[in-house]
Amino acid sequence: MRFFAERLAEAGIAVARFEFPYMAARRVGARRGPDRASVLQETWREVIAAIDAAGISRRALFIGGKSMGGRIASMVADDEGVQGLICLGYPFHPPGKPQTTRVAHLETLQTPALFVQGERDSLGSRDDVGGYRLSPAIKLHWLVDGDHSFKPRKSSGVTERQNWDEATGAIAAFVRQVAEDVRAL
Repeated sequence: MRFFAERLAEAGIAVARFEFPYMAARRVGARRGPDRASVLQETWREVIAAIDAAGISRRALFIGGKSMGGRIASMVADDEGVQGLICLGYPFHPPGKPQTTRVAHLETLQTPALFVQGERDSLGSRDDVGGYRLSPAIKLHWLVDGDHSFKPRKSSGVTERQNWDEATGAIAAFVRQVAEDVRAL
């Protein structure tokens, strides 16, 4: 995530990062799994409110994250009235359980969204996602031969860094396009 934040900042897009409570606890030695979805969603709401209170309107805010962070952001985006949503490696289903999808709320998502996904992501490959009903507000950007971390196999001829650079470019273009569309209204 640091790479993406730094590259987006270089492109003129301000990025704020935070940790969910369970992640912060890990830094001080506590070994525990993720918090309940309600705690994670409330954390997102608190972060959005804090940014809004600092003078950056949620109407100009894009939220998102990697894997579960993006999933939780997608669950609060519409209710919080943010401008856009960016999900990197969205976990469309649990590991090894493609029949158990996490897409019900994505069918009706209203917030403009970009999902950047590796073509062979084990939590939602191109083949898996092709069969889902997703909101027209969601744009999918596929990274060549990428896994859940966007790493391709050597035989693909693409490097992980190339996929990361492509993902960053797609995010920057998406943010600019959505912001331009909003200004045109």
